[in-house]
Amino acid sequence: MYSFSKHADVQFAVEDVLGGTWARAADVGEVLATVARVPDGDARAWVAQWSATAERLAGLARDAEATGHLRSAAARWLRAAAYWSTASDRGDATGEFVPLWERHRDAWDRFADLTAAVGDVAVERLEIPYEGTTLPGYLFRPGPPGEPRRTLVHTNGSDGSAVSAWTRAIADALARGWTAVTYDGPGQNAALVRQGLPFRPDWEHVLTPVVDALVARADVDPARIAVMGVSQGGYWVPRALASEHRVAAGVADPGVVDVSSTMLAQLPAHLVRLLDAGDREAFDREMGWALRLSPATRTMLQWRMRPYGVSSPFDLFTAARAYRLTPEQIAAVRCPVLVTDPEHEQFWPGQSARLAEALTCPVTLLPFTAEEGADGHCEPAAAGLRNERVLDWLDDVVPA
Repeated sequence: MYSFSKHADVQFAVEDVLGGTWARAADVGEVLATVARVPDGDARAWVAQWSATAERLAGLARDAEATGHLRSAAARWLRAAAYWSTASDRGDATGEFVPLWERHRDAWDRFADLTAAVGDVAVERLEIPYEGTTLPGYLFRPGPPGEPRRTLVHTNGSDGSAVSAWTRAIADALARGWTAVTYDGPGQNAALVRQGLPFRPDWEHVLTPVVDALVARADVDPARIAVMGVSQGGYWVPRALASEHRVAAGVADPGVVDVSSTMLAQLPAHLVRLLDAGDREAFDREMGWALRLSPATRTMLQWRMRPYGVSSPFDLFTAARAYRLTPEQIAAVRCPVLVTDPEHEQFWPGQSARLAEALTCPVTLLPFTAEEGADGHCEPAAAGLRNERVLDWLDDVVPA
């Protein structure tokens, strides 16, 4: 893979936004021109330049709306949303995460509204009842209401944007006749930023209300609901499927058995001992000394703590340990499951194979390789190949 940066997180981010070109959520020239303006590793420049590209696209989108070119306007709002989301990846370094996220979400909503106005795809904003409040979501249907359709539910990961749901599920699912749904669960997007709902490990209490809302609809076939989990969603979806048995098929991209493993592997042994001993004060004191020496690590940790709803490193690592599939939960999954297995998986290496081996339901382990340009976490630069293979499997298991 061509190297855009010596920093692994920057390289991943560039590959990820380039992968969005498959679903017209980015344009190659815009991406390369923006990357060229950012000195490698400069977080402030990253935020400034991606924001500038997004703002320029937003201006062009408004121009297209004013002249009645709604398709072009929708396309530009989608790309603007992707670029503001990319800017927000480093928003903690400049204190701009929330306003950047809000710009991304406003652009996404304008894209959704204009897509509905054009009329090729029906778009409905959802309010899914959830524990005394609601979770926001979006339903995309290919055409007017009619016979109940098979429906694909996309579950995001720890930091995926609404646009990533479009590129990794919705756009290609629509092209194959699926109704496609995405939602913000606790700790994700609007549920976090606007409602203050943090992550929870027991995702069955999240997915079941989503399925409840869908099976009550006349345009959804309750026997043909599939659920896809991306990134940390590769833990949440199998966890939920252990008790939610109305789902016809599940996808984990990648498979995640233990969310905390990579986080804990980065800790020195003496900090793990403090964590095991429950010594919050000593653990946070030791971490504080280390973080003062590395502003970048401090920013990254703040970013990781936000969706867990904690401000203490001890509380973060302790909470993450609860995100672990037990053998009993894995054995309780009944529906067919597809587990992607990308080469060079950097966050949960080896866990896709572990999950696939432990599942007792019908399971398919789907490899992606560097030779194909499809390696790395969630196959960021190979959205086309990834979607073709995943949706082919879903078409076989949940036929039209």
